[in-house]
Amino acid sequence: MAGHSKFKNIMHRKGAQDKKRSAQFSKLSREITVAAKMGMPDPDMNPRLRAAVNAAKAQSMPKDNIQRAIDKATKGDGDNYEEVRYEGYGPAGVAIIVEALTDNRNRTATNVRTAFAKNGGNLGASGAVSHGFERLGLIEYPGKVGDEEKVLEAAIEAGAEDVESDEDSHLIWVAIEQLHPVARALEKVLGEADAVKLAWKPNIKADVGADDAATLLKLIDALDDDDDVQTVWGNYEISDEVMEKLG
Repeated sequence: MAGHSKFKNIMHRKGAQDKKRSAQFSKLSREITVAAKMGMPDPDMNPRLRAAVNAAKAQSMPKDNIQRAIDKATKGDGDNYEEVRYEGYGPAGVAIIVEALTDNRNRTATNVRTAFAKNGGNLGASGAVSHGFERLGLIEYPGKVGDEEKVLEAAIEAGAEDVESDEDSHLIWVAIEQLHPVARALEKVLGEADAVKLAWKPNIKADVGADDAATLLKLIDALDDDDDVQTVWGNYEISDEVMEKLG
């Protein structure tokens, strides 16, 4: 089981979630509604819904908003969203996976393709880059829950596969079928996680230089700003030195 490993920008730039609260809540609500429609409307009986609710709580989403999103599913209100995945390449050949929930595939595909085209990338066919990633469960904790050794020990005991830590946060990777059992075990030791979700972990990470990094981050932000896009994953790593140059 691996211990410390730099994971800057595995999903997207740190701070990219510091967006308008209403936009973030809209994405969280959409995921909660879809999760509740696909299974039981009870988080205890529906792992995906439990993860979505936990993610919403981690972003300080009001309980009324969370319940309203669940009620939309049980009452059959609101739009019917479908899950769509896009794959493509960013600057310097960085592999990118975009996950979206949309009620209009044409609109979302056009927006994603435009974001790639305007920011040094190109959209590929389905399966173009996902072979370079593993589909795993991911449990995220803030750095303040404990040092690397404490979190690593707790993760091993809970049955996790890998841990990546830095001063800001801990990423705990698990097999998909073990996601919620491991999350429950860790909760007893480390408290409630910031996020419990399915994720794409790159098999090999690519270091990106300053020139390409600036354009890449614009691409990531453009994708993340789209209302239909839920998550953006990439196999890139940007060093602290490069991030400092970018300001």
